[in-house]
Amino acid sequence: MALPSATHPCWSRAASGGLARIQTSNLALQLLVKRLDRSTDPAPHKASEIQAFFTKWERILASEVEQLNRI
Repeated sequence: MALPSATHPCWSRAASGGLARIQTSNLALQLLVKRLDRSTDPAPHKASEIQAFFTKWERILASEVEQLNRI
């Protein structure tokens, strides 16, 4: 499954707490979730960071990418 476009609403939903609902065993993603949860950055900045992370690691996060549209 391909990543949603950078303007897709799933990124803003992920930045607003939806990312924590994704089931994953990937440690890097788990750490990103925890760090962004504690971050005071604005939601658009978080969404951009999440989208960049998924773009970089798309090949190893196939099941997590599938979950993006459900958050």
